[in-house]
Amino acid sequence: MVLSFIVLILGFAALVWSADRFVFGAAALARNFGVPTLIVGLTIVAMGSSAPEMMVAAQAALVDKTDTAVGNAVGSNIANILLVLGITALLRPLSVSSGILKREMPLLVIVSLGAWLIISDNYFSATEGTLLLVGFVLFLLALIIITKQTGNQDDPLVSEACDEVPDNVPTKKAILWLVIGMVLLPISSHYLIGSAVDIAKFFGMSDLLIGLTIIAIGTSLPELAACIAGVLKKEDDLALGNIIGSNIFNILAVLSIAGILNPATLDANIAQRDIFVMLAATLALIIMSLSLTGTRRINRLEGGLLLAAFIGYMYYII
Repeated sequence: MVLSFIVLILGFAALVWSADRFVFGAAALARNFGVPTLIVGLTIVAMGSSAPEMMVAAQAALVDKTDTAVGNAVGSNIANILLVLGITALLRPLSVSSGILKREMPLLVIVSLGAWLIISDNYFSATEGTLLLVGFVLFLLALIIITKQTGNQDDPLVSEACDEVPDNVPTKKAILWLVIGMVLLPISSHYLIGSAVDIAKFFGMSDLLIGLTIIAIGTSLPELAACIAGVLKKEDDLALGNIIGSNIFNILAVLSIAGILNPATLDANIAQRDIFVMLAATLALIIMSLSLTGTRRINRLEGGLLLAAFIGYMYYII
């Protein structure tokens, strides 16, 4: 069991690192081939933060662990709001721009309700997974078209993605990192899922529970690091935009993979419990962002409440 925990930790570390290197190499290569920064940023780079979840979902679905894949997507969204946002707001209260309230949050609500509709019948079909994937492609296309037409790249999802597009990277170096990432991503996710399943069996945990807890928290660590870095630099919009963007990607890109690769009947707890926790966390985020005092900010007290809710949720399901 000690070996399984060691493999799990190493698997997480390798997964996050290889995802970063894959995105770096792919983005640099696309940039060298003349693809506009906006398109590279909103496709390759923007998907980078969800790359670990996507690989875990694919690996879990391929070994007939669709509950783990779905639990990872739903659990990551819960962790992003309750755990990541909670810790971030405790460190420094987050101001919320009107742009995020008008654009990103309504979209997050729509895709979250879409996830609920899909999961509510306890069966995830390939058709439903395909619909989510189509929605993801349309979302990216709409974001690119709107940004091009308005010329406004101040949107947190847009500015963060474009700022991270690598520049002046030699093509050979870009290809090297791309290949390294492509090789290590499936290997690290394979060992991560394998060790997680061993741990789950040892403690009598279900496939869903391992996805909601260990894997969801582990794959949310990059978002936590990004948000802490954002608030320390007083870039609140980037921190909050990172969480909202990641949650939208988790539903449209990560969740879709599970349904497409392995349609299956789901653990009833997802529809009866966990999806409602995700929706409640999303609603709490919106309520906290619409402060009645006129100052749109998520304060330390609210951050503490979010973190306490996450601890309570973990205690309850475990």
